[in-house]
Amino acid sequence: MRIGFGYDVHKLTEGRKCILCGVDVPHTMGLLGHSDADVAIHALCDALLGAAAMGDIGRLFPDTSQDFKDINSRILLREVVGRLTKSGYSVGNVDITIAAQKPKLMPYIEEMRMNMASDLCVDIDCVSIKATTTERLGFEGREEGISAYAVALIN
Repeated sequence: MRIGFGYDVHKLTEGRKCILCGVDVPHTMGLLGHSDADVAIHALCDALLGAAAMGDIGRLFPDTSQDFKDINSRILLREVVGRLTKSGYSVGNVDITIAAQKPKLMPYIEEMRMNMASDLCVDIDCVSIKATTTERLGFEGREEGISAYAVALIN
């Protein structure tokens, strides 16, 4: 067994969608980034890559490449899983925490879990996704951005 940890943050801005774990979450602002800026998937990719000592998402999918401009982050996650599989690893379980003052994420958690389970090729009970506010503290609390933390176990 190997364990990896990932963290990511993206700024909230007008004129973009708020995509989290592949779900378009209704909100007045969206996440700014080179790709779709799915902060939760980016943290998860880094956790998986870290567990296998394969670097990080920025090295594999650089924001200087037009190949990844506005790309759906689920495509990136499936590529990471493919690289793990080619190296003889399989995903055991993952745990993601999304920190956002707004929007409220509870209504979307099950769809997020289904998306991640599908992309990771695991049963849904191997995917935990939680949301928390920061009690109005920090950049998340001021609604300037959203962050995500992820832990992954691979075998």
